[in-house]
Amino acid sequence: MTTGVLMLDLAGTELSELERQQLQAPEVGGLILFARNYVSPEQLAKLMQDIRDVRADILVAVDHEGGRVQRFREGFTVLPPMAVLGRHWQQDPTRAIAWAHELGWLLATELRQYDIDISFAPVLDLDWGNSSVIGDRAFSAGHEAVTELAGGLMAGMHEAGMAATGKHFPGHGWVQADSHLELPIDTRSFADIEADDLQPFTALISRGLDAVMPAHVIYKQACSAPAGFSRFWLQQVLRQRLHFDGVIFSDDLTMEGAGYAGDFTQRCDLALEAGCDMVLVCNDPEAATQVLQHLQQSGVKASERLQRMRGRAVAEVDQERLAQARNLAAQLAGEA
Repeated sequence: MTTGVLMLDLAGTELSELERQQLQAPEVGGLILFARNYVSPEQLAKLMQDIRDVRADILVAVDHEGGRVQRFREGFTVLPPMAVLGRHWQQDPTRAIAWAHELGWLLATELRQYDIDISFAPVLDLDWGNSSVIGDRAFSAGHEAVTELAGGLMAGMHEAGMAATGKHFPGHGWVQADSHLELPIDTRSFADIEADDLQPFTALISRGLDAVMPAHVIYKQACSAPAGFSRFWLQQVLRQRLHFDGVIFSDDLTMEGAGYAGDFTQRCDLALEAGCDMVLVCNDPEAATQVLQHLQQSGVKASERLQRMRGRAVAEVDQERLAQARNLAAQLAGEA
């Protein structure tokens, strides 16, 4: 079974009647959860059961990276910002990679217990010291450390039955502007970006990276369009040059950085035409309704790649390992 190309969100902690109707639309293939949708493990379990009762096949996602970006906290392990692992990499790379693996396994294990398919992680951006919106979400300033630590996290996620999404292609860490609030412009040459920021994407694609989320950033020397709306970046570079055959998720089309592409339906069309398999429309119910109605009229076909992102069932969780991983997370979070 294929799934629709639109990922929506929810207003609160339970499904409204309108949301139930929207989730049944075949054009809707995904749902992303935020902090406003979470109160407790018990509430999340009920919400997820209600979602699955409406659409058993829908992809359910969350941004659950650790540090500043972790939507569920009470009742979940507090994960450290990934920069903590980067500091340990400088002292002992082998140990830091092993810890990244355990954190990836922990992150995915806790979410999969609620039948959540994916966390949009890992962050593959380099910390150039310019971007406050990236900052300590990045593992490191060096592409080798980012590659190896993110690779460890990805391997742990895979072990726990969760696909991994690298973001924000081809790299958001150089620019100072926050693409949630404005459209950043990266002035570097393609050669400079390829030599540094592209390296983690290139390496992890060869190791089985499942999905990529492009940045709402213009890399002006390479293409005049933001990466998420650019056939150059998504087709020529990602698909052809890097041989990536996984899923491409747009970043949220309601962000200011997406305004380049026009109104919400134009943003949807341009992202899909550029090569995105699924578009996210979040935090704006009216925009979501507009895009859904537009897709219902346009008859866009779903990508069969999307079903690869469904969470996998795994063996019963090793409780001793889970306790050790939680202790590790607490130790590293305390260093942040």
